[in-house]
Amino acid sequence: MNVLHIDSGILGDHSVSRRLTAAVAAQIKAEQSDAAITYRDLVASPLPHLSGAHLMAANAKPEDVDAQVAADVAESAAVLEEFLAADTIVLGVPMYNFSLPSQLKAWIDRIAVSGKTFSYSAEGPKGLAGGKKVIIVSTRGGHYSAGPAAVMDHQESYLKTVLGFLGVTDIEIVRAEGLNLSPDSKIEAISEAERTISGGVKLRLVG
Repeated sequence: MNVLHIDSGILGDHSVSRRLTAAVAAQIKAEQSDAAITYRDLVASPLPHLSGAHLMAANAKPEDVDAQVAADVAESAAVLEEFLAADTIVLGVPMYNFSLPSQLKAWIDRIAVSGKTFSYSAEGPKGLAGGKKVIIVSTRGGHYSAGPAAVMDHQESYLKTVLGFLGVTDIEIVRAEGLNLSPDSKIEAISEAERTISGGVKLRLVG
């Protein structure tokens, strides 16, 4: 089984999402010792945001493409191949300003590729990346899973939409929210998420 482990939290050792994705990866290894885990840190090694030059390079002659753009295109191809090769993907996704980190959005722009992970036809769009499992480790300062603040969630809701568009519908969410409400709330939220993970997070792993 191939596992792709992605972190996008910007707080380093203080990041709750990183702590929890590490726990998920360890749990996967404990359950399936033969799992091969590929790790990508989108903060330590950020991907450039998508550019017009990048898109134009797809239809250009190699000799007409700037060396920096060519390197970006090559890295994008590697990122896409990592995603396509993965049976299970672990995404560390803190909520920033009601949405996801821009570093993660840059990664999504590299895996949402027409003809590779989705296609269009007269019948409409079709996801081509089905058969994968995605475990979203979602961390939030407040409570957005229910109640009046739920309409402000453009983090989990966006991820489920874009992954579904790519054909990925087997999505598990491990959530720790209310982290900024009080020290006790933070401790309880993390503990609850860790209990969920140690219980197997209903992994139903693929591969």
